Amino acid sequence: MNKKMKISEYYKDNELDLEKVIDEYSGYVYKIIENMAIEYLSKEDAEEIISDTFVVLWKNREKLDITKDLSPYIAGITKNLVREKSRVIKINSNLDDYENIIHDFFKIDMFCEQREKIAIINKALKNMKKIDIEIFELYYYSSMKYNEISGVLNVSEFTIKSKLFRIRKKIKKELLKGGYSDEEL
Repeated sequence: MNKKMKISEYYKDNELDLEKVIDEYSGYVYKIIENMAIEYLSKEDAEEIISDTFVVLWKNREKLDITKDLSPYIAGITKNLVREKSRVIKINSNLDDYENIIHDFFKIDMFCEQREKIAIINKALKNMKKIDIEIFELYYYSSMKYNEISGVLNVSEFTIKSKLFRIRKKIKKELLKGGYSDEEL
């Protein structure tokens, strides 16, 4: 995937060219999986998530807003699949049950809402101090624990916890301004 492309650029004869999407986004999907939970997942699990990502995209192709970029849709689907797979692995639930319910979890509307929330969060982060942004990214994007962040940034765990509390509070305030209720957060 070299650049962000609108979904409309992946249509051929009024139909989503899934082969082109798979060719261009398989590496991107794998990178997301690798960044999120590669230590939890086997190679087969990662391949399954990659396949499922494109299956979910295909099943929801009619709901896609063709004026939007494709990568956020794919990233959202992939992240949810990885989270679900990790949860299944961690609690040792039956994988067959997982496969039967997976498609009920993924609605494109949900991804659009997540995308809006992410935009609000990114806007809120831009107004924060560099250290706060680093703490947020290490905790939420790199899935580091308090003690790991403390070691990386050479700051006490208490400071990390209190800063994360304040960061969450600021972000929640911005999300509320953006029209999201407490129940949605």
